[in-house]
Amino acid sequence: MKILYLDVVCKQGSTGKIVYDLYAQSRADGHTAAVCYGRGPVVAEENIFKFGLDWETRFHALMTRLTGWTGCFSPVSTRRLIRFMEAFRPDVVHIHELHAYFVSLKPLLRYLAERRIPVVHTLHCEFSYTGKCGHSYECQRWKSGCGACPHLRDYPKTLWFDRTAAMWAEKKRLFSALDKLVVTVPSRWLADRARQSFLGTREVCVVHNGIDTAHIFHPQSCGHLREKYHIKPEEKVVLAVAPDLMSPQKGGRWVLKLAQEMRQENIRFVLVGVSNLSEAFPPHVTAVGLIRDQEELAAHYSLADCFVICSERETFSMTCAEAFCCGTPVAGFTAGGAVETVPPPWGRFCSYGDVARLAELVRETLARTPDPENAAARGRALYDKNVMYRAYRDIYESLLGDGRL
Repeated sequence: MKILYLDVVCKQGSTGKIVYDLYAQSRADGHTAAVCYGRGPVVAEENIFKFGLDWETRFHALMTRLTGWTGCFSPVSTRRLIRFMEAFRPDVVHIHELHAYFVSLKPLLRYLAERRIPVVHTLHCEFSYTGKCGHSYECQRWKSGCGACPHLRDYPKTLWFDRTAAMWAEKKRLFSALDKLVVTVPSRWLADRARQSFLGTREVCVVHNGIDTAHIFHPQSCGHLREKYHIKPEEKVVLAVAPDLMSPQKGGRWVLKLAQEMRQENIRFVLVGVSNLSEAFPPHVTAVGLIRDQEELAAHYSLADCFVICSERETFSMTCAEAFCCGTPVAGFTAGGAVETVPPPWGRFCSYGDVARLAELVRETLARTPDPENAAARGRALYDKNVMYRAYRDIYESLLGDGRL
């Protein structure tokens, strides 16, 4: 079987790591695999191709801001992608993210439809069934056609023009033309949304995102971090992790409100992913920049007695899954699919913005934390990358259904 994986990045970011893991595991399983991606550093490995041109990505972003259209200003990059596919001749194309100004949707999806290539499309957000938005939040217009968009200034940002009705209709036409399409999602919450969209006419399957639980995300030694951050032996540690954690979408300000709520308790809050480290934080809050080293990140998860997530919306939560696989229980807001990521008794969730209730859940977690090894074992069973790969392999084989394995 020849599988081509398509994403915005490769070997970095949550989706880029997932795509690379699938590429590596399918090759180890005896299949031929390729990765095509649009942005980030060049990955010099067999059949990994950065087709996106950086200058065209910048042009695409600028034109989206000026015109309101997105997913249509990367013609040169998209031709490079199609030429690679023509030479590689995949049996299955597995598409991940399609936003981020790196590909033109119409020529790509038309090519796949004309060649009748089976497609698996993993939704990591809502972009593929909305006019433009990655997260629709309270808006329900995507169910019937978009237009009058309340989030024009949100990513992918436009300054003046609302093209969301036309882009929604175009996506519906393009995806409807695909002969064989299976839509996969990482959570039941997103599956419910997808089934209410125009993609709901196709098969929608839940496949949890996978992580490396064997070599990275497992309980690790973390004594060096207690020394580094001058954490007292009697202090409990509450951890929050996200890229640009202090942004409204990632909820860092809610974590600070939680820290204020619990300021009289013997707790150190560690915030990882803070962009502005010059900002003043309370004495019991330690701010840390983005951690790219995955083993060091796993050590931070292992350091924590409780991981908190306060995002405005998550379709899944890789950070919750990673913390869980490191043996750390989770408390947070029920915003999107994060609530599904960590089952009871390791996961405790409350309504979005209810800081007082979240503080109660953190106290319960710190008082009655289950054995970390049991948590890690349950996390491995749910989220090990081999579990993810086997689920996708079964979908590929089902789509082909003709012995080309």
